[in-house]
Amino acid sequence: MMRIAVIGQSVFGLEVYKELRKEGHTIVGVFTIPDKDGKADPLGVEAEKDGVNVFKFPRWRLKGKGIPEVVQVYKATGAELNVMPFCSQFIPMEVIDHPAHGSIIYHPSLLPRHRGASAINWTLIHGDKKGGFTVFWADDGLDTGPILLQRECDVEPDDTVNTIYKRFLFPEGVKGTVDAVRLIAAGNAPKIIQPEEGATYEGIQKKDNAKIDWNQSAQVLHNWIRGNDKVPGAWAEVDGQKVTFYGSSLLDSGATAIGQPLEIPGASQPGLVSKAGLMLFGNDGKALLVKNLQFEDGKMIAAARYFSSGSCASVELTEEEKAFTSVYSSILTNVDAIEDSTDFFKSGAASMDVVRLVEEVKLRASGCQLQNEDVYMNTTFQDFIQMCVRKLRGEDDEEELVVDYVEKNINNMTIRMPHQLFVNGEFVDAEGGKTYKTINPTDGTAICDVSLAQSSDVDRAVAAAKEAFEEGEWGKINPRDRGRLLYKLADLMEEHQEELATIESMDSGAVYTLALKTHVGMSIQTFRYFAGWCDKIQGCTIPINQARPNRNLTFTKKEPIGVCAIVIPWNYPLMMLAWKTAACLAAGNTVVLKPAQVTPLTAMKFAELAARAGFPKGVINILPGSGALVGQRLSDHPDVRKLGFTGSTEIGKHIMKSCAVSNVKKVSLELGGKSPLIIFSDCDMDKAVRMGLSAVFFNKGENCIAAGRLFVEENIHDQYVKRVVEEVKKMKIGDPLDRSTDHGPQNHKAHLDKLVEYFCSEIEFGCHTVTICGVTISQFKG
Repeated sequence: MMRIAVIGQSVFGLEVYKELRKEGHTIVGVFTIPDKDGKADPLGVEAEKDGVNVFKFPRWRLKGKGIPEVVQVYKATGAELNVMPFCSQFIPMEVIDHPAHGSIIYHPSLLPRHRGASAINWTLIHGDKKGGFTVFWADDGLDTGPILLQRECDVEPDDTVNTIYKRFLFPEGVKGTVDAVRLIAAGNAPKIIQPEEGATYEGIQKKDNAKIDWNQSAQVLHNWIRGNDKVPGAWAEVDGQKVTFYGSSLLDSGATAIGQPLEIPGASQPGLVSKAGLMLFGNDGKALLVKNLQFEDGKMIAAARYFSSGSCASVELTEEEKAFTSVYSSILTNVDAIEDSTDFFKSGAASMDVVRLVEEVKLRASGCQLQNEDVYMNTTFQDFIQMCVRKLRGEDDEEELVVDYVEKNINNMTIRMPHQLFVNGEFVDAEGGKTYKTINPTDGTAICDVSLAQSSDVDRAVAAAKEAFEEGEWGKINPRDRGRLLYKLADLMEEHQEELATIESMDSGAVYTLALKTHVGMSIQTFRYFAGWCDKIQGCTIPINQARPNRNLTFTKKEPIGVCAIVIPWNYPLMMLAWKTAACLAAGNTVVLKPAQVTPLTAMKFAELAARAGFPKGVINILPGSGALVGQRLSDHPDVRKLGFTGSTEIGKHIMKSCAVSNVKKVSLELGGKSPLIIFSDCDMDKAVRMGLSAVFFNKGENCIAAGRLFVEENIHDQYVKRVVEEVKKMKIGDPLDRSTDHGPQNHKAHLDKLVEYFCSEIEFGCHTVTICGVTISQFKG
């Protein structure tokens, strides 16, 4: 048995590690990658459970040379062999060569063919009939060392990266790596020098270079698509947007070309959208079929549904499908006759009946995989059966969300921004087509025209929210499924976090790195937090003191209020939305939200993500517009049951009065203040200066707890002012998308000079002395 260091990552590395332990080898150390987004690699997690030393070096080399401290830690393990089952880091040769038995690496190709990190992709792209893997001895050429062991397999005509990996490369690769270690332990492991003949050196496949060149044969197109499936994904421009193709298969030369034409720039002839999928043609006239398509926003659809309008028109059932409907009546035994309008819940069904209904469907039709929420969203007999049949036929795609995007290439990405009102699950124009321009505070230019909500739009949104609450799907979803929707929304926000942060920076002037971490990051955390609360909102019994206490019982039952209006400010546009909206939705309410008129764009992108997460129509409504019109109408509206407002004290008073006069609706107010910061002479001066500046300038000074007043003890006053001025002059104030910017959004030096002048004058000339606890302190406005 040997002392082995495992250097690698992923589930593949984990399985190799476990098998080596079963073989009786001593694992002296596991060297894996650092945690990503707070999640540890599975190899490291398993090793830590076993008490094995785990090291997570972010890098082993610096400027091509091993980092001495890292190398020393490694050498201290006393490894006799390095096993590298899946290693994405560059390991220095002094580590590779250090063990008595050297180092071995797994590679997913039959070396020397397809050397490089995308070996599996190129095996398929080149149309190889044979594939497999190699375990080789590491050298300084990364994948050019002597071969120890190889295993090969047939490559099926429609194999993708996933299928060949799951079928052969993963399970047999684990076994092969362990077999290689056995050969080394037995002292008869070969070292076969790789020939240069047949060696290839293709580049790493990335999204940018996975674009499809249509001027090729159908076979080559098929190989290219399947060789990039699922990562990075072969793509092409279709209808002005980037579309990624998945699930390719070659068609017989006699395949009938019937379908709706789809123009594809550069293709030899238009594609055809048929019931089977999207038929594509090579320059040789032969065809291939693609099953699935993915758009730039991440939405994936069956290719057969490309031209579908999402119509909910009824489908005619076959005799076999009609027999399938008996599952409904088997549960509602109390109903004499099941009709199209029979409502599952109004007929007495409960949550356990939902579970039973879902499981009965799965037993009778394994191809119809339902979730509990499918029942809650299709409560009548006709809706339920239609939904099941569409799923069985593969026609269950959600209604397509139509978004008129404004696109901008900024911050090294293309961002796509909705700019219309979001009412009842749709992006729509305001009454009369009224719009206004939202302005980029960095340079004063207009970002885009945004729909300007009118009073009638408010009435429409409130009516939609009320219907969703009282009659629609939202009230029928159980709390746990409501939580799942919130989690899904948080996941989508995380997928789009860079886009959200860029929009936030452009619209509000927030520094991008702050927007990414705080504005967006904390918003995502908020939705995940409240998702966990959905099924934990409970009442309680209350002890009472009566003459006969044993005959009395008092308890509370917490229920959602109904339509909640939310009016938020411009300093943290997305985070303010998250704090208020997540709580409302978790409790089962519906929402009509008015973002600040000057920062509406992240709220509208949020609306799009909520729709894609599957929130029913009417649950979330977004109305950009003026406070005097939209905010006032929400305050006055008799169907709004609760209003949350963050803003000035003056407006808060007005809102409270309007809410009281209209229908005594509940009100939550977060109003203005003037927070003090007190600095004494025994302070840590460096820290006091940092804290003072941070308290005043954090998020451009647009902070509800900003220290608008500084109190500095008199005998350190001059020193403190001098230090503050020095630090202010060092600040970089400018483009919030510049990673080195301290504070946005102004981009000219005159603003910095004015800032220094203001800060100094407010401190030096706006002061008077006060005594607190016997200590004389200077009070400043700054």
